[in-house]
Amino acid sequence: MAKDDKKNAWKEFFWNPRTREFCGRTASSWGLILLFYLAFYIFLAGLFALTMYVMLQTLDDHRPTYQDRLSTPGMMIRPKGEQLEIVYTMEYTETWERYVQALNNFLSPYNDSVQAQKNYECKPDQYFIQEDSGSLKNFPKRSCQFKRSILEDCSGITDRYYGYDEGKPCIFIKLNRVIGLLPARDGQPPYVTCGAKADDSDKLGELVYFPPNGTFNLMYYPYYGKKAQVNYSQPLVAIKFLNITMNEDVNVECRINANNIPEGSERDKFAGRISFKLRINSRD
Repeated sequence: MAKDDKKNAWKEFFWNPRTREFCGRTASSWGLILLFYLAFYIFLAGLFALTMYVMLQTLDDHRPTYQDRLSTPGMMIRPKGEQLEIVYTMEYTETWERYVQALNNFLSPYNDSVQAQKNYECKPDQYFIQEDSGSLKNFPKRSCQFKRSILEDCSGITDRYYGYDEGKPCIFIKLNRVIGLLPARDGQPPYVTCGAKADDSDKLGELVYFPPNGTFNLMYYPYYGKKAQVNYSQPLVAIKFLNITMNEDVNVECRINANNIPEGSERDKFAGRISFKLRINSRD
């Protein structure tokens, strides 16, 4: 009997024919609560839409409204290899041809013909400022030419193997893009210097920089963003290692030097510097 009473109680909870209640509520009660939740969620959706609309009105399609960035831009190398290690054997083409192919792909947008077609021949050694005229936006903004021929022996034009076949490889340095960055004061351009880490100082040998002195010309700054400056070509610095010690690991560190860029933090190994390992093996 107790079991039957319990079963009947559950049945009446789901549907009570005497009071015409479903799950303890009449049809009018269910209608009112559903109407309440419908109005409540419509209000929440409207509030969310209004919030998004107001927020979107503060955004600029071409420049971030708020820019939370490092004061020191990061650096990267090309080719970067695996875990920033460039290791190969001179006599075995298959060990270094992937680096050559990576550089060919990387430098193809810098071909002189492409740059002459897409970009503007700027006046060097000064910032290329392109201000808006009041409410009239100056978009798209022009970009300065960076022709790969500037890189001379590391351009891949006169030496299609970038020195890798001779044990005199070229490594390319680029600064990360930072919108609005003016990297120098008093017309002194930022420049790159590279050196061996403490235990490898006698293994590095002579270095040559392209462009001369490893400078990033001021005409490539400021950067206005990907949408505003669609054809922007990041300036590069190439370092050619002329007589590095063979069959030895050489740990190299390159830094950006500028009077308007603070030194990077020790906690961020890519802020204003980049470290990598270079090993060239030879059977001789």
